[in-house]
Amino acid sequence: MTKIKFCGLRRPADAAHAASLGATYAGVILTESRRRVEPDDARAVFDAAPSLKRVGVVGYASIGRVLALAQKADLEVLQLHGNFTPDEHAQLRQEFDGQLWAVIPVDAASGAITPEWREIADASDALMLDTSSGGRSGGTGKVFNWKAAARVASAIAREIPLVLAGGLAPGNVATAIQELRPAIVDVSSGVEDSPGIKSHALMTAFAEAVVSASIV
Repeated sequence: MTKIKFCGLRRPADAAHAASLGATYAGVILTESRRRVEPDDARAVFDAAPSLKRVGVVGYASIGRVLALAQKADLEVLQLHGNFTPDEHAQLRQEFDGQLWAVIPVDAASGAITPEWREIADASDALMLDTSSGGRSGGTGKVFNWKAAARVASAIAREIPLVLAGGLAPGNVATAIQELRPAIVDVSSGVEDSPGIKSHALMTAFAEAVVSASIV
């Protein structure tokens, strides 16, 4: 069964609905974004859904800054965007008492994935594939070329859990699961009425589509 992460959560009620749908992860944005929350607000979101694993999305910053955010928000998973070096990944993995998910940018058109993913995987607990477009990686709301990326994605999934993000929505997540077989799917804008305001109807439709695609 493919696991679900609802990300960009800003309202406790949305986290509670995610839990009611059988999601596994609740994600908050702790870096520059229209969906950004402060650590205290993140904890309020997480407290509304104690069954969900607490994921914080962070951009590039000093190790001390990242660890301080993780502690203040009481995170169980750090999702690392930005150009963290393999050595910084290794240091965070040693000092953070939780999981590290490293975000690997995928070219929107070509589906190209950096060969450096293997080195990054060595110091991570999961790799997230997310769309890179116009110099921006993550939060684009766009899908990448799943068919073109499938061979490398399959190689990644054989070594480490694969998290899939980038433009997922109720109408396409089943196809994404069939193409790439991720362990986890991550959705944010695809289930929103406006940035950070989730539609419970779309969240429900997304979860139903994941369940249907996972029964094969």
